[in-house]
Amino acid sequence: MPTSPVVQLLLILVLAGCAFGVWKGDLPERVGALIILLNAALTLFVGGLLDDGPGYLFNMVLDAASAVAFLLMTMQWGRVWLGAAMLIYAAQFALRSYYLVTERPHDDLHAIVNNANFMALIICVVAGTAVAWRRRARA
Repeated sequence: MPTSPVVQLLLILVLAGCAFGVWKGDLPERVGALIILLNAALTLFVGGLLDDGPGYLFNMVLDAASAVAFLLMTMQWGRVWLGAAMLIYAAQFALRSYYLVTERPHDDLHAIVNNANFMALIICVVAGTAVAWRRRARA
């Protein structure tokens, strides 16, 4: 379990944002929230089990799979927030691959961009859910 207060707050926001998406969202918001929750849970679980090398590679594959899942969802449902989430996961994959290829140690820049990416994902889910909720309320 991460000990940083920033990461712990971010995990609470991920849980709250995804719970809101599952509770009040339509099918795309529910599926997207569950993908984000699964990604976060597997990242934490595998990060605790594996060393830096294999765990980091697993996280890259997980980010790529999440980006592809959001791409397929965007093509099916055409929601703006799904496309934004896909691009955020692609940026997360690019961040991890950059640090892997250049063999840079994880520094403050990595932490800031990583946390900003996950905060942006939470904002996407909450905004998408709010739009779907409002659309349902109008109808």
